[in-house]
Parts: sequence; structure tokens; C-alpha cells
Amino acid sequence: MSDVPKSQHILSSASNLLGITLLIIAGLHISNAAARTASDEVAWVGAVCFTLSCSFSYLSLRSPSESPKLERYADAVFMVGLLALVVAVLILALSGAV
Repeated sequence: MSDVPKSQHILSSASNLLGITLLIIAGLHISNAAARTASDEVAWVGAVCFTLSCSFSYLSLRSPSESPKLERYADAVFMVGLLALVVAVLILALSGAV
């Protein structure tokens, strides 16, 4: 296994998914589909989770001892954000709003 800490992988993945989530939210608002579905609210939950995950993983990387506690928080919040993103896409797909 590589010597790269898990926090670094979480940071890059969470930041990429944060961008995708914000793109989905912007697309929903531009197409006026945000008013017809709860998908954008759920996507906002994902965006907040990915932001927290980025923050926790960054703090884990910057801490002197590479805190495993912060890494676990980053991992757990990342998974909640991923679940929220999947739910937002499912709501959008099943609602037929777009």
C-alpha cells in the first residue's frame, strides 16, 4: 500500500464531488427545476458534507500527528455527502422535472 495518507485521497475526492454537486445545484436553478423538486435541497446537504469533509481531511493532514480522529470524521462525513448526492440524483431522475 502507498505511503499517502487516506486524508489526501478524501480531500481530492471530496473537493471534486463538491464541484460536481455545486454544478448540479446551479443547473437546477438555471433550468428552473429547483422549484419543482427537492433535489437541490438534498444536493445542498451533500455540498455542506463535502465542504466539511474537505475541512476535516485538510486539518488531519496539517496536524502534527496526522490525527486519525479527524480522518475518521472526514471519511464519515464524506460518505454522508456521497449518499446525499446519490439521493439528489435519484429524486431528480424519478421526478421527471428536467
